[in-house]
Amino acid sequence: MAEKKPILLVVEDDEGLQAQLKWAYDDFEVVPALDRESAIAALRQLEPSVVTLDLGLPPDPDGTSEGFAVLDAIMELKPDTKVIVASGHGARESALKAIENGAYDFYQKPVDIEALGLIVRRAFNLHEIEDENRRLSERVGEDKTVLGSLITGAPEMAKVARTIERVADTNVSVMLLGASGTGKELLARGLHDASDRRDKPFVAINCAAIPENLLESELFGHEKGAFTGAVKTTEGKIESANGGTLFLDEVGDIPLALQVKLLRFLQERTIERIGGRKEIAVDTRIVCATHQDLEAMTADGRFREDLYYRLAEIVVKIPSLEERPGDAVLLAKAFLKRFAEEMNPQVTGFGPDALAAIDDWKWPGNVRELENRVKRAVIMAEGKLVGAGDLDLQENGEDRDDVLNLKSAREQSDRLVIRHALARSEGNISNTAKLLGISRPTLYDLLKQYDLSA
Repeated sequence: MAEKKPILLVVEDDEGLQAQLKWAYDDFEVVPALDRESAIAALRQLEPSVVTLDLGLPPDPDGTSEGFAVLDAIMELKPDTKVIVASGHGARESALKAIENGAYDFYQKPVDIEALGLIVRRAFNLHEIEDENRRLSERVGEDKTVLGSLITGAPEMAKVARTIERVADTNVSVMLLGASGTGKELLARGLHDASDRRDKPFVAINCAAIPENLLESELFGHEKGAFTGAVKTTEGKIESANGGTLFLDEVGDIPLALQVKLLRFLQERTIERIGGRKEIAVDTRIVCATHQDLEAMTADGRFREDLYYRLAEIVVKIPSLEERPGDAVLLAKAFLKRFAEEMNPQVTGFGPDALAAIDDWKWPGNVRELENRVKRAVIMAEGKLVGAGDLDLQENGEDRDDVLNLKSAREQSDRLVIRHALARSEGNISNTAKLLGISRPTLYDLLKQYDLSA
């Protein structure tokens, strides 16, 4: 049985040129279309990967309006199609406008069959690579998701996820330590969802965002008339999370006087609302987080030592994004997909310069900074691909600390570069080897040597 030929849709009103292209490109199944209606019908039915499009179509053969209408329709119906446009009318202006509107390439009439053939074959090859990358990306997205929604390919973060999964079904208090923007609340929610409390409330409160004089009421609630403005009895966050999980973000900002009351709750598992005299039994698990050094704060007397040990029965240290090689690219692609669907559907991915910039940036603001930059870039992008300029990333200009042991430094460097290459190529061995400038067998040997997985 003969191998099925790839379909090339030729939108051209010159029947002589149609026949010439059909004869010249015998390795493709050339499907002709004379006008907008037949072109869109063929696109819907056949879903070709590549289309050649004459911008001068009836009923406007001397202009470009019909051609651009067809291009717009293709980009709306099947935006991954590689469209190669041609026109003899204001060639340069038409070329720029067509590329801006999503066309892949441009050729000028009269047609050079051989040159156009090279463009067409390159378009088919690129479409095949992008299609494979999309499939890989979907698999990578599934394989790299842990704790329900946490995307990572870094062993450092996978270790954090495994720790959280192991303690999820216990009732120990968990403290998450990490820099701002590393995803502490996401991990806390992942812990709750993995526990037997998942059907009960998950309540989060940022202790640094609430004025000190209101924080006690927020946590413990108050009775009607307890203070001016207390017009009704109100449950606090601890009571609202009964049966579930309370996430205390920036727990280091709780004032000392309130730390005593929180400690008593952790010891007795009862609370008293402000203005109340009745003890209320509450079964709430506490998960807390901070970017501060609580051990230093306890040494300085700014945080109670006994409370620290109650809250830190299990301590989980979250690596920064810079310490998670390859994760910036994985996360950026996930953010781009979400934001593009919401705000700018014409954006389909990152250009090579953008991926390199994402991979090289140190991300001092961690995942939060990455998310904000990708969101802005998707909004500002004028083409289908986000570029490094859209992300507004400048060169780091910072030198990493030297490692004095040469062998160790080489191994560390090899691991880091291989993991970055795997992330950029989405786990594809052939593409990773090309990025690294080595053969596939050599890459397999290195993966085995450094115990890395594609």
